[in-house]
Amino acid sequence: MDSFFYWLSKLLWLVASPDSLLLIWFGVGFFLLWLGKNVWAKRVLGVLLGLILTVALFPIGEWLLYPLETKYPHNPQLEDVDGIIVLSGSEDPYYTKIWNQVIVGGSTERNLAFMMLARQHPEAKLVFTGGAGSMLQQDYKAADVAKRLFEEQGMDVSQVIFERESRNTWENALLSKELVRPESGTNWVLITTAWHMPRSMGIFCKVGWEVTPYPVDFYTQPDNLLRVSWGFADNLNSLVTAAKEWVGLVVYRLTGKIC
Repeated sequence: MDSFFYWLSKLLWLVASPDSLLLIWFGVGFFLLWLGKNVWAKRVLGVLLGLILTVALFPIGEWLLYPLETKYPHNPQLEDVDGIIVLSGSEDPYYTKIWNQVIVGGSTERNLAFMMLARQHPEAKLVFTGGAGSMLQQDYKAADVAKRLFEEQGMDVSQVIFERESRNTWENALLSKELVRPESGTNWVLITTAWHMPRSMGIFCKVGWEVTPYPVDFYTQPDNLLRVSWGFADNLNSLVTAAKEWVGLVVYRLTGKIC
């Protein structure tokens, strides 16, 4: 059932993503032109132009991400930490394999925070969780990239438990809990991107693992949310990220995967 959920969510998002919808809308307009439906084609393409200009001028994605990023306090004070768990997200297993060099992208702050907290709480158990989120490339795992990254940064990876089979956040929590078997009443810290934290906390709650949120990798500018500036590529990227996370929250809620 989890595999069906994984594949269905990936396939549906290929169509439902805002960038895909813009492309589909353009295709509809072009098809109407090809059919000679000039009036309707102009209407469709006019609406498309309006949508593109709106995305280019306003940080709509940030407006949607802001309530997610501010749900939990940033830089929380941590005491008596028994364990630290970090979710994968920045690692690029495929390109790391190709170039034989650690390749990371956005969300690297997750691993930086993990290494920092590991130094601050040397007695804590350490867990990295993440396999491959790609539908086609399952041979290369995020955990393998993280292990190499931590080693190159001087970290003792023998103290880290690496979960490498999960493909999404639900499996991150479920498989890590099966691997670690955390004792009741212990204080675990969860590290992930700030806008991803509400869904992650709901999932960990659902699998029965109580954790303290430590959000990192913030995307929004709280004091400058009402700005107008030109930035279509950046704004579209933020909108895609926000839409995916909100859709994920709704779907996980409907399927009973979050508290």
